[in-house]
Amino acid sequence: MDYHIMRTFADSWGLLAMLAFFVAASAFAFRPGSKELSQDAASIPLKDD
Repeated sequence: MDYHIMRTFADSWGLLAMLAFFVAASAFAFRPGSKELSQDAASIPLKDD
């Protein structure tokens, strides 16, 4: 692909795609009810076998 085409894509649709991904990931992480799952995942290394 040509550099100019990739640069144009990154400046327009690529930026929007990254913004949409960031908003979706943030909404998923801060949704109600995710605190318990996050605490369970964070304590996995501290659990004894």
